[in-house]
Amino acid sequence: MKYDYLIVGAGLFGAVFAREMTDRGRKCLVIDRRPHIAGNIYTKNEDGIEVHRYGAHIFHTSNEEVWKYVGRFARFNHYINSPIAVYKDELYNLPFNMNTFSKMWGIRTPAEAKEIIASQIRDLHIENPKNLEEQALSLVGTDVYVKLVKGYTRKQWGRPCTELPPFIIKRLPLRFTFDNNYFSDPHQGIPEEGYTALVEKLLQGSEVLLETDYRTFVKEHPDAAGKTVYTGMIDEFFDFRLGHLEYRSVRFEDEKPDTDNYQGNAVVNYTEEEVPYTRIIEHKHFVFGTQPTTIISREYPMEWRPGVEPYYPINDAKNTALLKAYQKLAEGEKNVIFGGRLGTYRYYDMDKVIAAALEAVRNEEKTA
Repeated sequence: MKYDYLIVGAGLFGAVFAREMTDRGRKCLVIDRRPHIAGNIYTKNEDGIEVHRYGAHIFHTSNEEVWKYVGRFARFNHYINSPIAVYKDELYNLPFNMNTFSKMWGIRTPAEAKEIIASQIRDLHIENPKNLEEQALSLVGTDVYVKLVKGYTRKQWGRPCTELPPFIIKRLPLRFTFDNNYFSDPHQGIPEEGYTALVEKLLQGSEVLLETDYRTFVKEHPDAAGKTVYTGMIDEFFDFRLGHLEYRSVRFEDEKPDTDNYQGNAVVNYTEEEVPYTRIIEHKHFVFGTQPTTIISREYPMEWRPGVEPYYPINDAKNTALLKAYQKLAEGEKNVIFGGRLGTYRYYDMDKVIAAALEAVRNEEKTA
């Protein structure tokens, strides 16, 4: 066998695993069916702007080990995620905070905001929420739900909130401070040179083959490696023999407006159902760009079907049961490590992906 590990997928999980094993003297081959590395965090430089080709990725973490780890491979700026929400002709700050409530109701104090929300919740008399709409209303009241939750969620999931299970929204944080920082993690930022540059450094020392299909490769090279790290769809690994796990997907529509500053913020959400896209990303603002041009991307949620890029797992009861069945099959694959967003059928933040990859390395070392 030429390699110790065949790593399927050049995204964050696979790249971290490759870096760690390469540093331990192991030989790694990384393959990916796409024509580029970095998976969904891939950034491409266009007109001097690092464009997030698969949607906005903002790094944030409370994990000190992970923060120190990424700092070895990239210099992060001090970007703070402070999205804006547009509802009809109204602009609101996110997350829901005193700036949001002040704009919505013309009030100034936390006590006023709490009373308005509490009175709206009392008037609804919802004791046991039966769907996502009732769950959201019981958490934030009528006004916040109608203007900032209902339409956006309908677009995101492709069905009315009354047809979605309540557990999708376990909580909707209400902040009674004038703080627009979306995340509460102590560490947050964007790699100044883009995520692709970070992943390139992680992959140094590993052999990388792009536009390479896993099934085709292992048929031609069945004994290429002692173990496989698989970060593709877990159901695809087993040839969908139990059925397809379901996802939601996203379509991106790029534009280069004739201006140097289109919306004044990196992320602007459109919460009205009649607007077909969920948000517009203006990429230059992630790194405080001063270029004379700009690039924006509109995000359109869409139904997923086989062959379309999977984004968001649909963790309902049916898919959870199917996942458990596939995980049972995976237990029988003693020389395969399943990881990453698709390999575990989880929506991961980037820091959680890195932590999971480091844990997988530690587990490998214990059994070596």
